[in-house]
Amino acid sequence: MNIDGKLVLVGAGKMGGAMLQGWLSRGVSADRIVILDPSPAPEIGELIAQHKLAHNPAIDSIDGVSVLMIAVKPQVMAEVLPGLRPLADQKPLILSVAAGKTTATFEAAFGADKAVIRAMPNTPAAVGRGITVIYPNANVSPAQLALGQELLSAIGEVATISDEALMDPVTAVSGSGPAYVFYMTECLAEAGVKAGLPADLAMTLARATIAGAGELMRVSGIEAAVLRKNVTSPNGTTAAALDVLMAGDGLQPLMDRAVEAASRRSRELAG
Repeated sequence: MNIDGKLVLVGAGKMGGAMLQGWLSRGVSADRIVILDPSPAPEIGELIAQHKLAHNPAIDSIDGVSVLMIAVKPQVMAEVLPGLRPLADQKPLILSVAAGKTTATFEAAFGADKAVIRAMPNTPAAVGRGITVIYPNANVSPAQLALGQELLSAIGEVATISDEALMDPVTAVSGSGPAYVFYMTECLAEAGVKAGLPADLAMTLARATIAGAGELMRVSGIEAAVLRKNVTSPNGTTAAALDVLMAGDGLQPLMDRAVEAASRRSRELAG
């Protein structure tokens, strides 16, 4: 992964740290990377020391910035952005992974002429299995878009949208989605306990089943509906369970309400 100029990472928390590890594993030269974070996690501190990465240099000493990656929490954005103005004035690609912060947030902070990509990754990025949806504003060149996609591919798949309003349902489906899967694992294990299984065995079965089913979907590329039908024998145990889950008051209307609630909250946070 070749980058002309400096790649400045602002915020080396869980998501920023996952990206940093991905970039280094993809061969981004350590002398291209600058980390701005007053208190990175110990493991990221070790990575910074191991690769001799520039850490918290004076802002006015950083030149030749090609990418300004903003990975701080949304609630501290207002206090962080003004100090980054000298870097943004170098007209890099501004790439944000902050939930709920629209491209207008960065245009207002840095100028309407700036190239901004808004990205929504999800937590499986920590193991390189994330998916990130990006929206580029009108100032992003084809080369910058390709660079943004390449940088984010270090933590998983990347998809691009042309309507920023879609970021709200994207957040509800993939951004928040891992939590739904984790909770489903809890529920499946608890149902196993109620059916008579020891709690530790029930959780082992639930975790392995959900992780394995997800990997089967990923590796096979077969549609989820087809996989479901393949494992469902007529009048068998799976069919009996699916009669409950696929009923009119089953899983689909519940998931519809959950995604709508998350989409609505995403709109509120962005507003």
